[in-house]
Amino acid sequence: MHSPDNSIGDDQFRKAAEPDGAASLLDGLRILIVEDNPFIALALEEMLAEQGLVIAGVAKNLEGALRLTNSTQFDLALLDVNIGERKIDPVAEALTRLGTPFVFTTGCGRAGLPEAFLDSPIVEKPFYIEEILEGLRSAYANARGASR
Repeated sequence: MHSPDNSIGDDQFRKAAEPDGAASLLDGLRILIVEDNPFIALALEEMLAEQGLVIAGVAKNLEGALRLTNSTQFDLALLDVNIGERKIDPVAEALTRLGTPFVFTTGCGRAGLPEAFLDSPIVEKPFYIEEILEGLRSAYANARGASR
C-alpha cells in the first residue's frame, strides 16, 4: 500500500530540506536507530545519512539495541517505543545513564511512552523526516545546554 503523502511509512519516504543553519547541529553526529520495522529502519538510515548524520548502529530488537548501547558510542538515538511485543524502557534507561539524548517514535501517542519518560521528546508515526530532524536537533541542543 502506498501512502498519498510524504510521511515515512512502510513503503514510501521523501527527503525533506533542513532549515538554513540547522544542518550544522546534526552534521557528523553518530546516531543509534532502534526500529523493528525493516522498511522504516531502512528509510530512516538513508534519510538521516543524507542529512549528514553517521549511522553508528541499527537494532531491530531489544537485545541488539542493548548490545549496541553498551559497546558503541552514540551522540543521540532514535527509539521506537514498541519493539515487537516489548517496550524500549531498558534502552532508554541505559542511554539516560550514559547521558545520551534520544527521541521516541511511536504510533500510540504520548500515552504509549514508558512511565519514567512521559516528558521525553516524541515523534508520532507516521512522521515526516523533518519532524524527526527537529526532534533530534532539539534533544541534542537541550542535552548540550544541560551539560554546560
